[in-house]
Amino acid sequence: MEIVYPPVIAFAKTMFRVLDLKIHVDGAEHVPTTGGAVLASNHVSYLDFIFAGFGARPAKRLVRFMAKQSVFDHKISGPLMRGMRHIPVNRDAGAASFREAATALKNGEVVGVFPEATISESFTVKELKSGAARLARTAKVPLIPMAVWGPHRLWTKGHKKDLTKRHVPVFIKIGEPIEMPKGTSPDDITATLKKRLQDLLDAVQRAYPDKPAANDDRWWLPAHLGGTAPLPPTPATI
Repeated sequence: MEIVYPPVIAFAKTMFRVLDLKIHVDGAEHVPTTGGAVLASNHVSYLDFIFAGFGARPAKRLVRFMAKQSVFDHKISGPLMRGMRHIPVNRDAGAASFREAATALKNGEVVGVFPEATISESFTVKELKSGAARLARTAKVPLIPMAVWGPHRLWTKGHKKDLTKRHVPVFIKIGEPIEMPKGTSPDDITATLKKRLQDLLDAVQRAYPDKPAANDDRWWLPAHLGGTAPLPPTPATI
């Protein structure tokens, strides 16, 4: 029985209305209504898990996100995360986290993963960890790519948070499950996932209706779109 998750969702929806966020979800039909699935999203803000989870609501699914242990250790967020049955990731005991996520998938849960591991300050897709691909392969469930764009304008790494900002568009685009033919390695699947995530992100960035209000507001756009976000690191510097 879900005790914590429903009121948290209700609170989030209330805040969406208060801030008049313009949320647009495309591709929700790709989230299965039953059975396990790995939902793999890009990572541009501290709020991504809220909107990635919102993208699964048309399918009436609750997403169990994998998040770093420190979030569970916090006196406020910790009880909420545990109550919503999210999955702590302890980098010193990664195998246990993987087993817990795989078990949740086999039990028919949707598990949310941010395969970049940390927020991308360039607002492009960073190199990915292979965990999402390995989870989907191990549990024999779909691997579903998702791009989120817009919440970084409210709260992201290296910028002052503004959780009172109103009328911000938030675009959520969900792609078709990635095919994983027998014999395909996790690294190959991860390379496909990275391309699919970047394609989805490119699409929502192109469709996004807002433009920077002034020159000093260009920070939330990636460099290749005329923004002042840092250039993505080259493979040699990752």
